[in-house]
Amino acid sequence: MGRKIFISYKYWDNNVKFFTGFSQPYHQKVRDYVDYLEKYFEISSDHIYKGESDGEDLSGKSDPYIYETLKNRLYDSTLTIVLISPGMKDPYKTEKEQWISREISYSLSEVDRGGRVSATNAMLAVVLPDFNGSYQYYINNKSCCSSGCRFLNTDILFKILRKNMFNEKYPSTRICNDSSVIYSGDYSYIQSIKWEDFIVDSEKYINKAYKIQKKKDNYNIVKRIPD
Repeated sequence: MGRKIFISYKYWDNNVKFFTGFSQPYHQKVRDYVDYLEKYFEISSDHIYKGESDGEDLSGKSDPYIYETLKNRLYDSTLTIVLISPGMKDPYKTEKEQWISREISYSLSEVDRGGRVSATNAMLAVVLPDFNGSYQYYINNKSCCSSGCRFLNTDILFKILRKNMFNEKYPSTRICNDSSVIYSGDYSYIQSIKWEDFIVDSEKYINKAYKIQKKKDNYNIVKRIPD
């Protein structure tokens, strides 16, 4: 069954690995990954891409016009994919001024339009490799436990994104050898997946996001952008 998918991302963040086949190295940017997903959804699946296309020119429009346009598409979507990249946050703007945090907030909110209320979207965070092809700016594997585990550097994220991770109301946890807390199961409403894993089996992770959405009451979901 096809899904209506919105992608939230930082267009010009170029501290990502060069994506072969979509641009020259000196043009590499997060948008190249969006181009790939848009074409994949169109050609290889029944999913419908609800974001803006690369040739669609909104650059001359006002911020309110752009946001209203994006909100219309978000309202009609059921899954929001957030692309995590090293430069996704602008340190010179508040989080409420930045598109990604606003799009996440709108995705998580129930919006009433003409008596029709949109549901809280299913959500995924897909982590892009940095310029050197590494994910270590956000994901690090740890060996303190015999079974292994991973550490997520959520401090680099927008507050509304990280507050919707590790937010299961009654998580399953254990203490590792170095005294850190290890979570297991579906402990985050917004799950984090490496790009290289996502593109191998995107349907697996998309379906998982919808399964989590069905049990959203098990999570402390933050819908407003924190101060």
